[in-house]
Amino acid sequence: MKYLIIGAVAGGASTAARLRRLDEKAEIIIFEKGEYISYANCGLPYYIGNVIKDRNKLFVQTAAAFNQRFNIDVRVMTEVVSIDAAKKLVTAKNQTTGEVYEETYDKLVLSPGAEPLRPPFPGINNEGIFTLRNVNDTDYIKAYVDKHKSGKAVVIGAGFIGLEMAENLHHLGMDVTIIEMGNQILAPLDFAVAAEVQQHIRSKHIKLRLSTTVAGFEKENNQLKVLLKDEDSIDADVVILSIGVRPDTKLAVGAGLKLGTAKGIWVNEFLQTSDENIYAVGDAIEFTNPITKQSMNTYLAGPANKQGRICANNIVNGNKEKYNGAINTAIVKVFDMTVATAGTASKNLTNSTIEHIVSTTHSGSHAGYYPGAKQMTIQIAFSPTDGKLFSAQIAGYDGVDKRMELLSQAIKNENTIYDLMEIEHAYAPPFSSAKDPVNIAGFVAENILNKKMSVIYWNDIKQDNDELLIDVRTENEFHSGHIIGAINIPVDDLRLRLNEIPTNKKIVLYCAVGQRGYLAQRILNQHGIMNVFNLSGGYGTWTACSDESELLKIQSENKLLVTA
Repeated sequence: MKYLIIGAVAGGASTAARLRRLDEKAEIIIFEKGEYISYANCGLPYYIGNVIKDRNKLFVQTAAAFNQRFNIDVRVMTEVVSIDAAKKLVTAKNQTTGEVYEETYDKLVLSPGAEPLRPPFPGINNEGIFTLRNVNDTDYIKAYVDKHKSGKAVVIGAGFIGLEMAENLHHLGMDVTIIEMGNQILAPLDFAVAAEVQQHIRSKHIKLRLSTTVAGFEKENNQLKVLLKDEDSIDADVVILSIGVRPDTKLAVGAGLKLGTAKGIWVNEFLQTSDENIYAVGDAIEFTNPITKQSMNTYLAGPANKQGRICANNIVNGNKEKYNGAINTAIVKVFDMTVATAGTASKNLTNSTIEHIVSTTHSGSHAGYYPGAKQMTIQIAFSPTDGKLFSAQIAGYDGVDKRMELLSQAIKNENTIYDLMEIEHAYAPPFSSAKDPVNIAGFVAENILNKKMSVIYWNDIKQDNDELLIDVRTENEFHSGHIIGAINIPVDDLRLRLNEIPTNKKIVLYCAVGQRGYLAQRILNQHGIMNVFNLSGGYGTWTACSDESELLKIQSENKLLVTA
């Protein structure tokens, strides 16, 4: 058998290695239009920022080592320019020599990845404007920023790579501005979680410009200017475009392969394209979202590597192993914080008309009496009928990764919030509490689902005459900051002050994180006061969201002044 693979990074390299392990006698050829194979794409920003100092550590395998270990013909700097599916052959061009030739196949695997979006902005080809997708991009950026370490950097796009680049450029000593067209960073997150991270970014003296549209670029006296719609321009020495990617489907379209509704290469459950002899993996494909049942793309290394293994199994053994999709589990370091997500955000569940409940909890990373415990925010979304878990988002400082891995597996396995209550974790004071934050998320969700607690969200508080806000924290906490219009009745005094609670108003309780608010609600409910709601996430969530909303409002008003 003769197998050809187009693309030699995560999905392609994984497929090739698995094919060899399954079939020692097959002829296997990998085409890679770039200079490098199997490199650590996710490590590129950290090399630019000198966190990873040795460039060679970016390479998982070299072409020579891959050939030696797996006896695979690796052809770097060779671009496949067309596929003739009827004749089962590809046309390739050696970019070094210019030679054009054909190669036949029995089975073909497409792993062309995705390409960065580079809109046709005026001036986009000016020197100093970069996208980051591969090692060559990294080398160009690093060489350029090393000459401007005390200069100004503008990162356009506040996704995972954009935030990593902003942190690393700041690490080099640059003055960094992040521009994002949306009203929040990290689109997979819901606003309430993103707001907390945004405040952390601002605390690092990064200029964060949300709901801001780039109009183009100019260069005056060797100085780049980022032109903004309805706002003054921003000076920059270097600009990083990180506004997203799209599946690279050029070869697939040319070969007559079917594309899906998400504009990726359509594959069936066995990762087989519309041509039975061509399979596809990685960023270029689309598949059914396990939660929404809608077609989706994912641009993550984990799914690509798993797809490669499954694809190779099906090529050699016949279509027996199904790919069940991905729930986009992802994690990112944002300065001192760690942010992670899995599943489908509440806003996207709403857009897909999937009924759900959101619950937000704040818990310590480990036992509070052991030094170094730090708060983490966990937001989950779940079904109002059976408690099935739809998504989880975490923002914190320590232990975020292990909690997200528990929650991600629960989502993937279609577990419920009741299963979260039963998760058995490894406990010792330096690592967790007897009730882990994941257990706590389950307990709170169960209280909501079983009507033991009614919650209200930060943006549903009306602060009008029909609603009474009661801050159940201590007097000192109340005076250090509270929601305007709230009265203070500490939870420990509540039973003695029940006569102060009106029965003709909606009562909204809040504390720092929600726990004392829940206790206060149980007290009131059991004394016959039923129109009571607890603020989900407490004062901490409300403050972050309100502050960020106010900044967006001020920015919008300033834009109106500019246009006027």
